Amino acid sequence: MAVVATAHWHPLDDGRVQCDVCPRNCRLHEGQRGFCFVRERRDDRIVLTTYGKSSGFCVDPIEKKPLNHFLPGSAVLSFGTAGCNLGCRFCQNWDISKSREIDTLAAAAGPGELAAAAERLGCRSVAFTYNDPVIFMEYAMDVADACRERGIKAVAVSAGYMNPAPREEFYRHIDAANIDLKAFSERFYEKVTFARLDAVLETLEYLRTTDVWFEVTTLLIPGQNDGDEELHRQCEWLLEHLGPDVPLHFSAFHPDFKMRDIPRTPPETLSRARRIAHDAGLRFVYTGNVHDQGGQTTACPGCGAAAIVRDWYDLLDYGLTDDGRCRRCGYAMPGMFDGPAGTWGRRRLPVKIG
Repeated sequence: MAVVATAHWHPLDDGRVQCDVCPRNCRLHEGQRGFCFVRERRDDRIVLTTYGKSSGFCVDPIEKKPLNHFLPGSAVLSFGTAGCNLGCRFCQNWDISKSREIDTLAAAAGPGELAAAAERLGCRSVAFTYNDPVIFMEYAMDVADACRERGIKAVAVSAGYMNPAPREEFYRHIDAANIDLKAFSERFYEKVTFARLDAVLETLEYLRTTDVWFEVTTLLIPGQNDGDEELHRQCEWLLEHLGPDVPLHFSAFHPDFKMRDIPRTPPETLSRARRIAHDAGLRFVYTGNVHDQGGQTTACPGCGAAAIVRDWYDLLDYGLTDDGRCRRCGYAMPGMFDGPAGTWGRRRLPVKIG
């Protein structure tokens, strides 16, 4: 397992060293690891202990990230490491993000190997996902740079819990992101994710000032973050601070990790949330983790026609030009479109690299 030095930390007067990557600002004695478990104080500096290691590699549809306005239909090489800087009690990838057995990360690949594999497999992008790339930002940035040399994009799937300086450095290397907005309640963030909402909102506002294409996802948990009033406030904030064109995904929860006593999200909850978002003025609102062709179709704001018809991750009809304009009225769809739609479909292909 490769250990690499990191840049975002500083010594404290009491002899501890503070990690400055995320708002936890973990203050560590020699040999201690931060909350994320992968950043450690070693020889009076903070190092990343999982560089080049992964829980596995898989080719996915880009719509699974989820990104609906970024190279639709294309394949993305996905991977994550171990650990996380949030403590979500409902984590849907808890076996990866909550892992403390990082020595079991058997898959390994350097940035050049990953970029070459993505090209060989026909992937238009590489995604840092399953756990949060914030905590392995040095590895992710090097992979992104190696991919960029081959014309392959970099995608970050993140909770957006990051401090300003590392955030600015990280997103200089990223082409697209999906930010997981867990809820629109400070209490939810404090009690259920052990984090703070305001830091995530700052990341969203920052991304709007960059060239990174980004979309937002909220996993709706029955009785926790799916009330009408909270959804109204969330959608109104998104409209005011990010504009009407930011795609918003409402995804269905399934019982997992420490929230196994809560039922699955009913499809009607997703439909209700989607109506609230549309009524607030958001133009592109989607449902996820369910079969819902209507809730997963992109409608053209120019003429109202169905521009991209989806069923889960399958593209059933594609009505955009290579540069993302509606074939019926010429409306320029917001997003990143480069050529015809891909044909990867809903396949999930585990791969070995290195």
